[in-house]
Amino acid sequence: MTRLADLSVAEAAATIREGRVTAAELTEDCLSRVREVDGQVQAWAFLDPDHALRQAQAADDQRMAGRALGPLHGVPLGIKDIFDTSDYPTEFGSALWRGRTPRHDAAAVARLRAAGAVILGKTVTTEYAYYHPGKTRNPHDPARTPGGSSSGSAAAVAAGMVPAAIGSQTNGSVIRPAAFCGVVGYKPTHGLIPRSGALLLSRALDHVGVFARSVVDAALIADVLAGHDEEDPDTRPIAAPQLAATAAGEPPLPPRFAFVKGPAWKAAEPVLDEAFAELVAALGETIQPVDLGTAFDRAIDFHGIVMATDMAHNFRRDLAKGGDALSPQLRELLTRGRQHTAFDYLEATTAAETFNRLLDDLFNEYDAILTASAPGEAPIGTATGNPIFCSLWTYLGTPAVSLPLLEGPNGMPIGVQLVGRRGNDARLLRTARWLSRHLAEGGKSHRKSTSSKSSSRRTSQRRAK
Repeated sequence: MTRLADLSVAEAAATIREGRVTAAELTEDCLSRVREVDGQVQAWAFLDPDHALRQAQAADDQRMAGRALGPLHGVPLGIKDIFDTSDYPTEFGSALWRGRTPRHDAAAVARLRAAGAVILGKTVTTEYAYYHPGKTRNPHDPARTPGGSSSGSAAAVAAGMVPAAIGSQTNGSVIRPAAFCGVVGYKPTHGLIPRSGALLLSRALDHVGVFARSVVDAALIADVLAGHDEEDPDTRPIAAPQLAATAAGEPPLPPRFAFVKGPAWKAAEPVLDEAFAELVAALGETIQPVDLGTAFDRAIDFHGIVMATDMAHNFRRDLAKGGDALSPQLRELLTRGRQHTAFDYLEATTAAETFNRLLDDLFNEYDAILTASAPGEAPIGTATGNPIFCSLWTYLGTPAVSLPLLEGPNGMPIGVQLVGRRGNDARLLRTARWLSRHLAEGGKSHRKSTSSKSSSRRTSQRRAK
């Protein structure tokens, strides 16, 4: 029997809207799942069950009163603990900010509430959304990392505690934990979703992202979040992107993929070559290997320069006020960021446009780039893993999706990353959904070391454990 907590975002919203399930019943079932598994997973930084149920009851009262309902009415969601919430603390995963209680919601949180969502709680982040890990463990194997920095959000969705959650990415903090935890992770085009009221690491690199069980669910959440915000200068006043409607549709022709290894592949583990060779073979004529050439070799270094310099500037007061309370990893980054010259920084920031123009020719021929989300399976230990497979695409601000399509020799998920042209998020999401369905319906038999499977099958197997 399917639990209410296993409903997709779309299913949950529909059943509540039609009166077949109440928001309170769904929220209670999610909280029941939290009680069952979070003692081991530890995905939540702050959780108040009574407050969550009060929100759900208010949503039910609104429906009973015949008032207009939003697209996420009564659906419980998790919020990474770098987004301000007026009813929960926001501490950035840092002892330096312990007890911080904002008075206003971040823009993303406010939009989720306006759409009727129930904010179940705040999910664990690494310290300042950087490398120093939090308490969260991988739901598939507690000896392994869930990734970072949006570790709690990815793990909460993977463990069935919420149907979706939001996170952020400045390097690999959505795509990597989605891959390690075996869920869909979506990082939109830079500036599509406003970041006001969230911890600022780097204006040039920060993205708000979504974790969900399916591509359409991620698109539903992103539809609510996307749009112009006067407090975020990188958002634009454009028409609603219609992400979910497009993602749910069929492409006019089968998509074409460019298989790109790129400069990150030097960090690939042996299992990755085997897994992607089999995946490429399964896709046949729809995919072609493409070499980016040497022009992109410096792009990952440029990302590192921008990230370190921006964070050194944005956290200069934190370092001066309480440097001893910061982890050695963060202090080292902030020190390194201060050492970059103005020439280094300007060269790195201006080169991104050149790289994106080079990619335009590729996207004129292919619907999406297909590559890895991470070097391999989630590593054993607390370190959050290598984000190198995400650095280039974060630096360029292109949309990216991680799909849980492969499995490694230890039974852990391996993510497949699709990357699209800047601004073509809806097309990328439609392509991602097509790929998931194509592989699931193809019935191709794979060895366990590189088995390809749909996210729904993986989810049902995990729930049965």
